[in-house]
Amino acid sequence: MAEDGVSVILPVFNDRFALERAIPESVAALSEITDAFEVIVAEDGSTDGSAEFIQAWHEKDPRVRLLHADERLGRGRALNRAIKAASHRIVCYYDVDLATDLAHLPELVGAIRDGADIATGSRLMPDSRIVRSGGREIASRGYNLLVRVFLGSRLHDHQCGFKAFRKERILNLIPEIQATHWFWDTEVLVRGQRKGYHVAEFPVVWRQGPGTTVRFKDVFSMGSQIIGLWWQLHVAKS
Repeated sequence: MAEDGVSVILPVFNDRFALERAIPESVAALSEITDAFEVIVAEDGSTDGSAEFIQAWHEKDPRVRLLHADERLGRGRALNRAIKAASHRIVCYYDVDLATDLAHLPELVGAIRDGADIATGSRLMPDSRIVRSGGREIASRGYNLLVRVFLGSRLHDHQCGFKAFRKERILNLIPEIQATHWFWDTEVLVRGQRKGYHVAEFPVVWRQGPGTTVRFKDVFSMGSQIIGLWWQLHVAKS
């Protein structure tokens, strides 16, 4: 396992078009950071030719790896699987639409190199610059307020898909995480803070992509999962 290497994970579900940009730009950005890296595409039961596209990339650049699932695992379980399969001690993931500017990748990796256990981009810090619809902005701020109030988090933004981990630390946390889909992003930050992990949060430039796989029913589900996690942390263990 390389001391200074970086494993980047791209969670993918029917994102064939986005991969055309995400893979080469990820390889280029990582090449500026380290000579030891890999791009793991966690392809979660896609039916649009994503797996074949990734495999073709792997054949010309072995640093791009396909991690295929025959059936849909959900974002959380796909990330758990990919993190365990990562070759390097610094493990990152970000959304395949590159909504967060990859200019922040050195800062993300650097936070872990500087001693953080978890690093996360934030769309909601004062210096963040974001472009998205007003409705999604209101929903995001409301959601993150609930996480801070009910779950005691000190962070601004829990769902930004731009995070990094010290691998040995996240592996210790994974067995406790129960979320299998979008709420995984929040649960990992909440549980990490409760364990005393050093979490570094920094502002990012973020632009809403042309499409998203987060649906309104996912938003309602995550709201209910806030209450569920509060129950687990404060009632079920008492």
